[in-house]
Amino acid sequence: MATALLALGLVLIVEGLVWALAPSLLEDLLAALRSLTVEQRRLAGLAALATGLVLAWVGVSLGAG
Repeated sequence: MATALLALGLVLIVEGLVWALAPSLLEDLLAALRSLTVEQRRLAGLAALATGLVLAWVGVSLGAG
C-alpha cells in the first residue's frame, strides 16, 4: 500500500510541475491531442501503459519496492 501511495504521489508531483512551470506548453499539448483521432489517442495510451509497466518491472527487478 505504501508503494502505491508513493507512486501516486510521484505522479502528482510530475503532473503538478507541468501545470506550474509550463501551462502554455500544456495548452499546446492538449490542442495537439484534440487533433488526433480516438484510435490514435488509444494507441498512445496503450504505449504509455506498456512503457509504464516495463519501467515498473525494471524498478522492481533492481530492488525498488
